[in-house]
Amino acid sequence: MQNTMLIPLLASLLAFGSVLLLGFGVLGARREAGRALRVRAKVAGFAGVNDTAAPAGSPLVQLAGLLAGVVRGLGARLGPKDLDSLDKTKLDLIRAGLRGPNAVQSFHGAKAALMLLPPSLFLGVAWILPQAPSAQVTIIGALALACLGTLAPGVWLRRRMAARRLALLCELPDALDLLVVCVESGMGLDQAIHRVSEELRESAPVISGELRTLTLEMRAGRQRQQALKDLAERTGIEDVQSLVTLLVQADTFGISVARTLRVYSDTLRTSRFQRAEETAAKLPTKLMFPLVLCIFPVLFVVLIGPAVLQLAHVFARMGQ
Repeated sequence: MQNTMLIPLLASLLAFGSVLLLGFGVLGARREAGRALRVRAKVAGFAGVNDTAAPAGSPLVQLAGLLAGVVRGLGARLGPKDLDSLDKTKLDLIRAGLRGPNAVQSFHGAKAALMLLPPSLFLGVAWILPQAPSAQVTIIGALALACLGTLAPGVWLRRRMAARRLALLCELPDALDLLVVCVESGMGLDQAIHRVSEELRESAPVISGELRTLTLEMRAGRQRQQALKDLAERTGIEDVQSLVTLLVQADTFGISVARTLRVYSDTLRTSRFQRAEETAAKLPTKLMFPLVLCIFPVLFVVLIGPAVLQLAHVFARMGQ
């Protein structure tokens, strides 16, 4: 009797918590939407444009916007308030390519939603089933789903950061070679960076976006050295940090930028060749586990299977 009453009680508590947090998120989304409408109204009034005639989006777009607002509201209310934690999460999101103004709130809101919704659905399904599992299994399953929901956004973010870092490492040598060509042809460093960002927009979109951001920062009035240091901080790659250090030193001491870029381009090309050799050297070790677990058993079955069958027939005849 106690086990049968425990599952509905847990489901009710989680459902109540989910609805409460959903209400907080809806209130935050409505408040944020109200502020956005007031800002748009002010901008339209200053510009002399009537914004009321703007076409409304489709219902799916409106629903997606509402859900995004709910998630942001949850993140704003339940996320950490420590500035160090927020700055670290913001830097990780920037390195993963997520640079929206509400990226941190959306990330923490997604963690909160995934922590509550899967256990609630699990308990609801366990309550509805005619043969409900035991209370121990239900509690362990709900806790496991809550832990997975809490850890899943962090795992996804780290995988996205690793994928973007790999893309930057693959695209950086080509960008640097093109930058050397532009600088040696007589362009200034700022114009060369802008030209490279435009030329690589299709073939190397990740490094092109970073260089475009660097160009916009310098056009906005930021000093070149600080903008380059921000580039190294955004990427978090040692090769980019070394490149930024060389460019800052060349700009400070009056060294030829073209010669500096040429030397570092050769160094980076050598480093890329060494990484390729390292990857090739690791390949036999990585192939050992698929060979042992997948290919060798099949070969043994194909080669030894007929002999085993013949021996089985022979022993069967001897027994007769």
